[in-house]
Parts: sequence; structure tokens; C-alpha cells
Amino acid sequence: MEIVSSYHPLAPPTREDTLVTWLRLIRSRRVGATTFFRLLEDHGSAAAALEALPEIAREAGVRDYTPFPLDLAEAEIARARKLGAVALLHGDPSYPPALHDLADAPPVLWALGRTDLTRRPMVALVGARNASSLGLRMARRLAEGLAEAGYVIVSGLARGIDRAAHIAAIETGTVAVQAGGIDVPYPVENTGLAEEIGQKGLRLSEQPPGLEPQARHFPQRNRIVSGLARAVVVVEAASRSGSLITARAALDQGREVLAVPGHPFDARASGCNMLIRDGAVLVRHPEDVLDALGPAPRPAAAAPAKPPPRMTEVPETPAEARRAAPPDTAALHARILDRLGPSPLAEDQLIRDLGLPAGTVTSELLTLELDGRIARAPGGLLSRPV
Repeated sequence: MEIVSSYHPLAPPTREDTLVTWLRLIRSRRVGATTFFRLLEDHGSAAAALEALPEIAREAGVRDYTPFPLDLAEAEIARARKLGAVALLHGDPSYPPALHDLADAPPVLWALGRTDLTRRPMVALVGARNASSLGLRMARRLAEGLAEAGYVIVSGLARGIDRAAHIAAIETGTVAVQAGGIDVPYPVENTGLAEEIGQKGLRLSEQPPGLEPQARHFPQRNRIVSGLARAVVVVEAASRSGSLITARAALDQGREVLAVPGHPFDARASGCNMLIRDGAVLVRHPEDVLDALGPAPRPAAAAPAKPPPRMTEVPETPAEARRAAPPDTAALHARILDRLGPSPLAEDQLIRDLGLPAGTVTSELLTLELDGRIARAPGGLLSRPV
């Protein structure tokens, strides 16, 4: 459980923090990304938050709390510099703009390779590690077609679909988000591919260099994969798989979710078929993805008024930069319920009637379904419970 600050701000955020201070705060026990930004808002700077952490921890019932040591943060920076990695701090011009609207955006990302790729539009391709030969062919075809249309391909550097997608887009632009440290490719057999991506593409990690990935790191990586992308395309996935975790993260983040159908008897296709049943766009070829997204937009230009980011520089107002205008959830729920009655209505028809992105509506439908306010029938039909 993360520490939650109850401290009220006394001063606006400052530019006094350094990379080492940010690392000390985000690496401190029980401080996750969401708590990091709340502490920054409450205390005005990471340095002030670090001073307040022991007292906040004591009030939360945690005794003998010590923030992350200065020497370990400095050692992390030294190791990253030795690798040639650079730090992307939230709000800097070099930070991936697609991540700014995430409530749990990583405050610091280590980057190795072409950081200019973060400003180009991306599509995520994810799927089974034990992919079929047809699945691998489909991943390559999608990656090549989307790359030709101007999209960067982002994935998680895993076996199977991830690997095929990265290889197909290595010359045109690919981003690999790693679950462990930037210098710890996983699985080991992808070490050569990781090195090539570091030279021609981009590798990203929010973890400290040298960290071996553990089970909890993969869902954290998945939220970055989906957050970077305009859409997530699932090529093959079992009904219980990390790819579906990425798809759910994409829906929560307001991204589009698309899936490649498969044979009902193939367990590797069950997750994709389930996504399509629940409203994901069916994908047969790259044109289906392009029809859903439209042409790749022009890359966002870096802010010319700011100098290039330095290791000791942080965003002026990181909390404000990461905030997007929150959707009026209550109003959207009311609109959904107003269009539903006892007679079933197809989910895709409801989405068209609302005139909103499918990802925005689908995530709220799940909330209403869990609350018992709508009922779902086979075939993607929705109604109000009688």
C-alpha cells in the first residue's frame, strides 16, 4: 500500500529539484507514481517531500521510515550514464507526450537510443509469447503496413508477437518498453535484438539499471506500452494473459483496442475473440487499423522556447503538465443509461449513437456493468436491468 500524503501545499512547485532528488523520491518505499505527483503538488518540490516523508509514514503507521539514500540514487545515475542512457523527466520537452495524460505516468524514464521517436505517433502490437506461425506472420504484416503509414511500433520486447513486431519495424521506428532495467533485456535470447533497437530504435524503462524483472514489473511495463500508443492491437492472446492486461490498461487510458480473430478451438485466440465480442475492432490487415485511426498525424514539435533538457533540470510544473481535462464520468454514465432500456441494444450501435471513442465508452460500460446498472447479453447486446 502506498503512502498517501495529507499535507496541504504552502508554496507552488519550484525548479530547485534535480534528477537525483526525483530518483530518491520515486525509489523510496511505498511511493509509486501517483503518490509521487501528489507529494510534489503538496510540498512544492521533491526535496521538501523527502523531508516530510518520515513524518507522513509515521502518521500512516510506518515506523523507522528512511527515504531512498542519496548515494544509491547517485550510483543509479552513474550506471545509466555509463550505459549511454539518458533520463526523461516528466514534463521535459524530451518526455513522451503521449504519457502526459496518465495519472500514473512514470516520473522518470531511462532511455537508450532515438528519443525523437517519442514524438511520433505509435501503435502497440502485443500478443502471445508462444505465438503460432500465422500469428507471427500477421504481426510482421501489421508492423510493416503501419510503419509504411507513418506509425512507430511499440511493444514489450518479449518472445513471440513482440519480437516479430520489433524486427519488422526495426528500420522504420520501434520502441521497446522493458520490464527490468534498461540494461537487462528479458528474455535473454532477445539481447541481440535489444542491442539493435538501442542503435536504430528506442528502449525505455522506468526501473533502475541492473534490475532483474519480477512478476509485478510486467503490468507496470504494460501500462507504458499502451500509454505510448494511439491504439493497442492484440494479435494472439489467451483468455488469461499479459496482453489482455495491456488491452485493459489501454481502455482505462482512453486508447483504442483492436484484435485479430482466431479459430475458436485455438486457445491462443480466445482472448482476441473475447475482445472482439466485447467491442474491440476486428483486424484482418493493416488497413483495418488505419481505418480506425486515420492517417498518422504529424509528429509534435518540441517546445522551441525551452533549452534542451539537462540531467539536473526538471519540468517547471510537472503536475499541471501531466493533467488532461478529466472526462465528466457522471454525465457520460447518464447518457449511456438514457439510451438503454429493457430492449437490448448492440454495443457498437450505442458507441455510434454517443459519438465518442470506443475506448472511452467501453471502459465506462464495464464500470456500469460491475455496478449492476446495465446487463450484457450474448452477442454484445446491452440493456437496463428490469
